[in-house]
Amino acid sequence: MAEPGDSALHVKPGCAAPQSPLDAQARTSSRRALSREHYVEGILQGQRAILAQAITLIESSRAADQELAEQIVEDCLPQSGNSTRVGITGVPGAGKSCLIETLGSYLIREHGQKVAVLAIDPSSQVSGGSILGDKTRMTSLASSEMAFIRPSPSRGFLGGVAQRTREAMLLCEAAGYKNILVETVGVGQSETAVHNMVDFFLLLSLAGAGDELQGIKRGVMELADLVVVNKADGDNVNAAERARGEAQNALHYLPRSQSGWTPRALTCSAQTSKGIVELWECVLQHGALTRSNGWLTANRRSQTRSWMQEIIEHGLRRRFESFPAIRERIAVLEQDVLEGRTTSFRAARTLLETYAGLRGNG
Repeated sequence: MAEPGDSALHVKPGCAAPQSPLDAQARTSSRRALSREHYVEGILQGQRAILAQAITLIESSRAADQELAEQIVEDCLPQSGNSTRVGITGVPGAGKSCLIETLGSYLIREHGQKVAVLAIDPSSQVSGGSILGDKTRMTSLASSEMAFIRPSPSRGFLGGVAQRTREAMLLCEAAGYKNILVETVGVGQSETAVHNMVDFFLLLSLAGAGDELQGIKRGVMELADLVVVNKADGDNVNAAERARGEAQNALHYLPRSQSGWTPRALTCSAQTSKGIVELWECVLQHGALTRSNGWLTANRRSQTRSWMQEIIEHGLRRRFESFPAIRERIAVLEQDVLEGRTTSFRAARTLLETYAGLRGNG
């Protein structure tokens, strides 16, 4: 079995992995360090193995890897931005992976377009690695040479997205993937993170789910460009249609989207492919509208600004906690706050003053 950093493909048992000479060369060199130029050239040529290694690099916490990763992303940036970015979220069990596989296969088969799936898995609390392994659940799509599937651990980041999802998305675009599908964990956390990095936000729902599961989705309804009720097949068709009607009614009461798009609700079946064409037609209509009214460009610029601010905040927090004295005082002050000996405000101010003093002495 291929190592996670060597290949983005999961191959069905008994099937040979399709690979070009360039992919074969990339795999051969996977155990030795690649140069910045080699990474960039491989990505721009669409070498999936090189792309997978580059994403592994940007996910690394090593300082040397981060510096090289930043250079690679910067070099690839002029060739990015030409894809349709779709975020897909939903309650657990709604069938996100199955829908993505069906949708991705449709885009490849009917539109002849490459598809990249950035599937964000829940993280193991022990190892920090992915738990679900979405590649093993999208075997048909993963076997296509026009698909790239990358499961990455969320590692506790809110919104069910990995820390480096944005960078991974840019590299996929530079590699020629015209459709980027970002699958979130979908565990009821704030979905603002993924909404702020895609063009189109799809909420996958179910008919007949309990009040608790339905409650999870209420907070993201106002972010959704499309609500899709999945598993509209067999005896569930009528129930799915009723759920669609309820979702459509709910959308009417939400504030109007700044994009000018009117959110809607559809039913589909990832098993039978019913509704997939209509689903993608909504994505295309949304793209045409937002390009014509200028919202797409403005939104991406806003997302880029937010991205920069998040990187600054993350970097400052990392530098803040890099001082041993800070780490020691955090533990003590956290306990003081928990036991009521001091307030959160005073504890935070004490830590910031300590940090300022350490920086001044440095």
